[in-house]
Amino acid sequence: MKLLTLKAYGFLAPALVIFGIVTFFPVLQAFYLSFTRYDILNPPQWIGGANFSRLWMDPLFAKVLGNTLLYLVGVVPVLVTLPLVLAVLLNRAVPGVGGFRVLYYIPVIIPMVVAGVTWKWVYGESGLINGLLRAVFNLEAVPWLTGEGSLFAVMLVTIWKGLGYYMVIYLAGLQSIPAQLYEAAALDGAVGWRKHWHITVPLMRPYILLVAVLSAISAMKVFEEVYVMTRGGPINSSKTIVYYLYEKAFTNLELGYACAVGVILFILLFIFSLVNARLGNLREDSTFNS
Repeated sequence: MKLLTLKAYGFLAPALVIFGIVTFFPVLQAFYLSFTRYDILNPPQWIGGANFSRLWMDPLFAKVLGNTLLYLVGVVPVLVTLPLVLAVLLNRAVPGVGGFRVLYYIPVIIPMVVAGVTWKWVYGESGLINGLLRAVFNLEAVPWLTGEGSLFAVMLVTIWKGLGYYMVIYLAGLQSIPAQLYEAAALDGAVGWRKHWHITVPLMRPYILLVAVLSAISAMKVFEEVYVMTRGGPINSSKTIVYYLYEKAFTNLELGYACAVGVILFILLFIFSLVNARLGNLREDSTFNS
């Protein structure tokens, strides 16, 4: 048995070494650099917790952190519930349902840069939405991406982009539920959405938790949409923590400070994942005990 274990680790060793080089080493290096003053032009200089003290006093960091949390609250509930509704509607053996599944999944395979440029035109002053508002309701152009509500306009793109991806995850879970359960529920008088509330939702809890965690992590790390569509504007109203990190690292060349921002983001994501895992265990225990 011990020989087999050693052989297994021997086969895994090359992959573990590569994984350590490309993943763990950069993480440890970033953690070290977060305690230094480093701008590429000069070697890292150890300054202790000065970067974190600066973060604590930085009003812009508080602003982008608030924007990121608002993004999380605005995007995650929609991406947890709406794809489940779509999956339930598309989990039927009716003619043409495969075509609808493909249509909903197309945004997932579109590169974010292409999607962002397209939506930037849709939101533009002479774009599709303002053109329709002007033609149908005779309204003035709305500054979707240049006004205070630009963050919500970017949220809509994230929801549109992730809808099909999470729908496929839910479809996989729905197709593992025995049809006999729904037939038994129908005999007991459960019809329409009542059978989904009493059967689908409880049995889909692991998938719901997975989608919640994945969508929350994606929302916390949102960057491409902001970079392509708003560049964090106007007046930092759509700037998120990852865009702030990018700006400090590659525009201002404050790599030590940017690494400190990255460490805070890592801690937030780690805590959030632990909380979600704990809540998922509690739900599974309550379901098992009931």
